[in-house]
Amino acid sequence: MELTTPWIILVVYALALLFFDFFVLHKKGSLPSTKKAIYETIFFVANGLLFSIVIFWFYNSQLVDNPTNLTPDKAVLNYLTGYIVELSLSVDNLFVIAAIFASFKIPLKSQHRLLFLGILGAIVFRAILINLGLVLMNKIQGMSIVFGLFLLFTAIKMLKSDAEHKEKDQSKGLSKYFRLTKVIDGEKFTTVVDGKKVFTALFGALITIEFTDLLFALDSIPAILSITTDPYIVYSSNIFAIMGLRSLYFFLSSMLEKFAYLKYSVFSILLFVSIKLISSQYFHIPEWFSLSFIALSLGIGIYISTLNIKKLQLNMLL
Repeated sequence: MELTTPWIILVVYALALLFFDFFVLHKKGSLPSTKKAIYETIFFVANGLLFSIVIFWFYNSQLVDNPTNLTPDKAVLNYLTGYIVELSLSVDNLFVIAAIFASFKIPLKSQHRLLFLGILGAIVFRAILINLGLVLMNKIQGMSIVFGLFLLFTAIKMLKSDAEHKEKDQSKGLSKYFRLTKVIDGEKFTTVVDGKKVFTALFGALITIEFTDLLFALDSIPAILSITTDPYIVYSSNIFAIMGLRSLYFFLSSMLEKFAYLKYSVFSILLFVSIKLISSQYFHIPEWFSLSFIALSLGIGIYISTLNIKKLQLNMLL
């Protein structure tokens, strides 16, 4: 029973945060503002970082299963590194979410609800994919090299792609499987058009977000497995990173294009973790170095993006 207690605490903690977010921070009909999104982002990031104290306590007290024999200090380092990796890889996801909302013409007041439901689905699907990834890593020798090469391919493909996600009609592919309309009928997922029951644009956007998260999970899960294969750290870092994504979206939604240099930070992180996975059977990269490299990559991306924003503002004044 003792070894299941940390999992129960993690699930209850996550559900409590989601409940607080949906029913307290975002009452029905309220519109998210940039200022509010900043406070919410700080709140969720703080919760993610503070959970490292809980991680230390669990591993120090031997309350959690520890298959990789991590010391409490290493467990905390792996958790923080994994959390920052997952949060940084989510930045690219924000650009896609913005394109999905634009394509389906989702009003601002409905976007939070869709992201909330998307988070619930992501938590379930990530658990399945994480378990699958861990089984493959433990059962198949050299699987880390396969994951590393896949991430390397993803990084190169991302670098070659356009810096901006062009607005596309996301409903075309879904129309093959669902009777879909571009009509938005309040907060409903189904409505009646010409006497026929059809799915609304809200449903189309939600399904697209869920499918997109599955695609991004194919990158993020091998990335976290390059840091650690401890199930508790992998899943907890994923949960807190996903929960922070929603508030982060509303904080950056009006500035995504201006923060385009963050994509190069994500590229460097993907490149680093791919090299770490490929080389893991030959030499070990210290946890402190991984955390430092990832933090430095993000810091440089944010700094250059900030300089670019100031340059754009200066050009507008001239």
